[in-house]
Amino acid sequence: MNNFWKEIQQPIFALAPMEDVTDTVFREIVMGVSDPKKLQVVYTEFTNVDGMNHPYGKIRVGERLIVSNSEKALLKNTGIKLVAQVWGKNPEVFHKIVKEISQDENFSGFDINMGCPVKNVVKNGCCSALIGTPELAKEIVIAAKEATHLPVSVKTRTGLSQHITEEWIPHLLEVDPAAIILHGRTQKMQSNGAANWEQIELAAQLRTLAGKEIPILGNGDVASYQHGVELAQKHQLEGVMIGRGIFSNPWFFASNDADKAKTEKLQMLIRHATLYNEIWGIKKNFNILKRFFKIYTNGFDGASKLRGQLMEAQKLSEVEKIIEEEMAITIAK
Repeated sequence: MNNFWKEIQQPIFALAPMEDVTDTVFREIVMGVSDPKKLQVVYTEFTNVDGMNHPYGKIRVGERLIVSNSEKALLKNTGIKLVAQVWGKNPEVFHKIVKEISQDENFSGFDINMGCPVKNVVKNGCCSALIGTPELAKEIVIAAKEATHLPVSVKTRTGLSQHITEEWIPHLLEVDPAAIILHGRTQKMQSNGAANWEQIELAAQLRTLAGKEIPILGNGDVASYQHGVELAQKHQLEGVMIGRGIFSNPWFFASNDADKAKTEKLQMLIRHATLYNEIWGIKKNFNILKRFFKIYTNGFDGASKLRGQLMEAQKLSEVEKIIEEEMAITIAK
């Protein structure tokens, strides 16, 4: 098995899987402005193995695994690794779908979602609910590992209603995932409250005491690349995963991550919208794109007003017109 987790430079930095966010378009946008020494791993959106196992659902769910030709080129040129994140609760289905996806040479690994706290997912016993069924969780990891030559990692949380890192993490260590990415919040906390990095450090200590060499990455409230480096050092971790922090600064992993000028932000917005339209067209609702507008329209005079105008746009040509007018006003000043 080619386990890239043990080969890439530390501290490892990864862009977290996020629903309706980390599609092939957004990954390309972020990688295109990132230093590959600062960003080594990117993830797909959450991909349901049961949906992939259904002849009709597979078409729609499979869109989450699409890798555009331009993204393929970036992955090849930068050496950044792309991981397919999968979720469900049936070990047999995991085995079947992971085996199928493994045929796609664009992926360098798999990650099993044992952290998502969304209610309609949890009530079906999936994702973070697996923390409460450790034996099933272990069966799933084993089934996935047996289905592929690629490394299988796990992204999870510290517990359900309270931190149980000391009970939960040893279960995962038993089945030797390629890496463990630990969000320092419980399922109940969702994204609220401060992430507990002491619990993440505890997981690393448990790993060491077990005599394992499994990389542990921390996740939660990382404000900048340097902040991530400091957290990894302080808590003796092999790396850090960035989620919502990318919305504050899409240049998070750039050689120069300082706040960009208004014109650069608006140029990036147009590039993102154009690429989104090229890749998805009518396959995806245009409104999904609007969640990204806020990451480019901030930090300059009139940003709020411009953002309001963009939120009213219904197609690419309207976005282009709004931005062209705003750029003209900016240049005239």
